[in-house]
Amino acid sequence: MGGAIARDIVDGSRYLVLATADASGRPWSSPVYFAHAGYREFYWVSSPEVTHSRNIAVRAEVGISVFDSSAEIGTGQGVYMSAVAGVVAEADTGAALDVFSRRSVRHGGRVWTVDDVRGGSGMRLYRAVADAHWMPAKDGRPDHRVPVRLA
Repeated sequence: MGGAIARDIVDGSRYLVLATADASGRPWSSPVYFAHAGYREFYWVSSPEVTHSRNIAVRAEVGISVFDSSAEIGTGQGVYMSAVAGVVAEADTGAALDVFSRRSVRHGGRVWTVDDVRGGSGMRLYRAVADAHWMPAKDGRPDHRVPVRLA
């Protein structure tokens, strides 16, 4: 049951909160529009100059939260992930952009091309690969998370 709820949360959300840290461990969080492949690979487009991208360049380990911010107090549910992130390798860019563009178009955005995320565009395509997923247990214990399988 938790897996179905988690999939619905991920599918129904347009933004994830990306938690990064710099080389010294100073934390930073950023909401980013995302697309996903199989609930394990998460893609977004960012400038390599913004804080979260600079952090990923020196510390690839990230945290991810996806949740419905419009839920009534006490009823919210979310999916939490640990992941490793980085710029999508050039050889993988086409397939990753297909995933990102399909979701972008469904949400009223546009198709993204390799030229949009390479060279002098100022933007890059990033990917985080989740190695674990959790959800709140909703058992009355504060911040009690339980593992959940999405696949």
